Amino acid sequence: MKKIFTQLFLFSLSLVVLTSCEDVVDLDIKSGNSQLVVDGWVTNQATEHTIRLTESAPYFDNTPAKPVLNASVIVTDDKGKVFTFKDVKNNGYYVWKPTSAKDTLGRVGGTYTLNVKFGTEEYTAVSKLNRVPKIDSMTYFFDKLPVAPSDGSPKEGYKPEFFARDFTGEGDCYWIKSYRNGKYYNKASDISTAYDAAFSPGANSDGLIFILPIRQSVVPQLEFALEKDTVKVELQSVSLAGYYFLNQVRIESTNGGLFATAPSNIFTNINNINPNGRKALGFFGAAGVSTFQTVIDAKKAKPKNG
Repeated sequence: MKKIFTQLFLFSLSLVVLTSCEDVVDLDIKSGNSQLVVDGWVTNQATEHTIRLTESAPYFDNTPAKPVLNASVIVTDDKGKVFTFKDVKNNGYYVWKPTSAKDTLGRVGGTYTLNVKFGTEEYTAVSKLNRVPKIDSMTYFFDKLPVAPSDGSPKEGYKPEFFARDFTGEGDCYWIKSYRNGKYYNKASDISTAYDAAFSPGANSDGLIFILPIRQSVVPQLEFALEKDTVKVELQSVSLAGYYFLNQVRIESTNGGLFATAPSNIFTNINNINPNGRKALGFFGAAGVSTFQTVIDAKKAKPKNG
């Protein structure tokens, strides 16, 4: 009997200890003033260019971002040429359209200044359009996963790989963007960047062919291209600031799970001309673009280790 009472006492004591550890914490989260959010890149391609303006929202607000309307959006290059962006559809997407098939906004070596006037505030950002190497070719090989994906996606298919060589001269930064059948891989986890021909500074990869993981980042790791798919890759030159911005977006957007780190504010190059004015978020960048496209043909696939 004494043994039973001892066990009951220890059990009751453990319940008290465990219960006492469960403290309810009420977080008083106040929503501050909204901030201007800029998302815009200009390139040397003869195409439309878009700069999206929205307003920030409280952390727990999952509604679509509120567009910024009736703003003035202008980009000026280092030669004094002015490009006016207009919100034709009144949805926060400010667009500049070329006047001819050869009319480009950006040029390699040019410096571009963004000016946004929104209400009583005025913002500016500067970015240089750097050189970009030519993509020489794209190959692909057949591969398959040992276990079929749980989401029903293909277990096997083709892995594309592009080939390009970094310029000689340390410090070139790149953003690798890819498309499959016209659909852009736009998830934060799909962001692929390079510093010279590797992932980051200190890799001693200046002037080399891009390393294998970067070359094969055309399609996400657990996905495949299929027969007759059209696969396109863009190699875009970005500034060092753009390189760090993109990396931080990927890190913060995929920061979760058991080993997640404390979140931090993402770097921005958007500045209010009034030091005491309302701050802004986002990024304005300029990029040179090199493109290569191919259609998957099983007869032209290379051996996996070839």
